[in-house]
Amino acid sequence: MNQGLRPVLLALSSALIGAAAFQAIGVPAGPLVGSTVAVTALAALGLGPKVPPLLRNLGFTTIGVTLGAGVTTHFLSDVLRFPASLLALTATMLAVMLVSSSVLRRFFGTTRGTAVLATSPGALSYSLSLAADRPGRTIDTPFVMVIQSLRLLIITIALPPLVALVEGSPNGGLAGIARHTLDLPQSLVLIAIATIAGLLMDKLRIPAAFLLAGVILSGLGHGVGWLEGRPSTALTFIGFSLAGAVIGARFSAITGAQMRALFVAGLAVTTVAVVLSGLVSYAVARGLDLPFGQVWVSFAPGGVEGMSAMALSLGYDPAYVATHHIFRLLLLLAILPLFIRDRKTDPAPSAKQDSSSAER
Repeated sequence: MNQGLRPVLLALSSALIGAAAFQAIGVPAGPLVGSTVAVTALAALGLGPKVPPLLRNLGFTTIGVTLGAGVTTHFLSDVLRFPASLLALTATMLAVMLVSSSVLRRFFGTTRGTAVLATSPGALSYSLSLAADRPGRTIDTPFVMVIQSLRLLIITIALPPLVALVEGSPNGGLAGIARHTLDLPQSLVLIAIATIAGLLMDKLRIPAAFLLAGVILSGLGHGVGWLEGRPSTALTFIGFSLAGAVIGARFSAITGAQMRALFVAGLAVTTVAVVLSGLVSYAVARGLDLPFGQVWVSFAPGGVEGMSAMALSLGYDPAYVATHHIFRLLLLLAILPLFIRDRKTDPAPSAKQDSSSAER
């Protein structure tokens, strides 16, 4: 077997098998969680699963198109219900970053810039690009990647069962998005057009470009009445499986020593983020008479693609969830450079961090 093709086939086959198995046993967001667990296991075994950029982009585009199917002609009036919730999301995001970064600086000896980028809730690629652009050793880029990847993995696996435990059974899954399904040719054409739009947006360095392109094009089509229905069930299943494979494959670049050294740090900041977002979500859900699980998934500090896929699988309002995660992403784009500006008071990396960086 071609050595370049082997890791791709391993990732895809394990993702699809894991997705099917978890869906069959009724795990919430089964395709997303199952594919993530399966591919992460391969990465942990040192088998190096990989997802090519084309397939990654197609997966996220499919999720975006499916999310856009939840938009109706009443979308704008629906958005007017969100200001108070978006304000609460902003406060939650800032609190998560401040508390989590303080934990990393106090107990794990990181610099301020490294701690901020490692705990920014989402936008992993943007955080890594900022880290790479910093001169000298102000930012520990491997540390940022490991902590961000661990947070995304833990939230992707743990949040659906937590939501189901708190709220009971999911609210209808994919059927809650749209009552109709586009036929396969329509689905393929829509995804192809959205992928082209995603390529253009990616050239402009817009984060989550393919997911956003799918949401925008599908949302416009459904909002004006040109389209009715989500993509075919098979394509949606594949999209979720690819998203989980992407999350799991990230761990191929992380050594066992790095994982052992940083797992406690990742677990600590993820716990802080999940608890803080859960507490605020509960208050918002009670105040606005919304499902607690829907608000929690919207406020949870995971990647926009993974959280959107999770919300879609759990049958929550896609307009609400996508609006919140896209808003959070845009806010991060604006504020992260300000948070990592050099300050004279920023401490040098500790000896402990120097040695771990050298090992990496």
